[in-house]
Amino acid sequence: MNRRENLKLLFTGSVGAGLLLTGCEPEQVAVQNQLLTGGTIGGRTEEEKLRDAQLLSETFFTEAEVKKLNTLVDIIMPAGEDSPSATELKVPDFMEFMMKDQPGNQTPMRGGLMWLDFEADELFGKPFNDLSKDEVIQIVELVAWPDKAAPEYAGAVRWFNMLRNLTCSGYFSTQAGWKYMDYRGNTPNVWDGVPQAVLDKHGLANPDKYKDLYLKPEDRGIVAQWDAEGNLIG
Repeated sequence: MNRRENLKLLFTGSVGAGLLLTGCEPEQVAVQNQLLTGGTIGGRTEEEKLRDAQLLSETFFTEAEVKKLNTLVDIIMPAGEDSPSATELKVPDFMEFMMKDQPGNQTPMRGGLMWLDFEADELFGKPFNDLSKDEVIQIVELVAWPDKAAPEYAGAVRWFNMLRNLTCSGYFSTQAGWKYMDYRGNTPNVWDGVPQAVLDKHGLANPDKYKDLYLKPEDRGIVAQWDAEGNLIG
């Protein structure tokens, strides 16, 4: 099963990755580098800027925890032929911000990261960060498929679901993430007059005198000019 393609289909047909986290507004899912360079498009209030600065001045994850996150997010969203990996898009930095923005997630997140070491020691006799790639996958497979997970892993499954949601929220709230799922947003259309099929149906035609005046994307910033009688002249 291609997890990346499944995620792409999921987000293409949903309201967007930024809303995966309950109550998360678009302003709140801005990645860290956006905040550091002046905030999201549309501007921030002074109170929001102060709060952002305070949150960015704090550190939640330890170096060992960041290493675990780097490993896991790239398993969830690895690099593809036409898209970067989650670590390339600084998804762990996004998670760092979200842990401070929504502190209710801190305890379950840290508990899940601690569980990784417990499980790694139980299965392989060493910390999670010392595991081989195959050993890491063995642990991930225990919790990545909720319908297949053993009952004793129910808590770890809930944690991994949260981790996966955060990974996708961080990934798909970046320009590269939008590009990967071919999200166009509100883009200007090219207006070449009423479609010919519609004109033919009603026995009409586009006036030839206007064919060179129809709006093109490269001209959308030009203000239209009209003569005294209301005719478009340029």
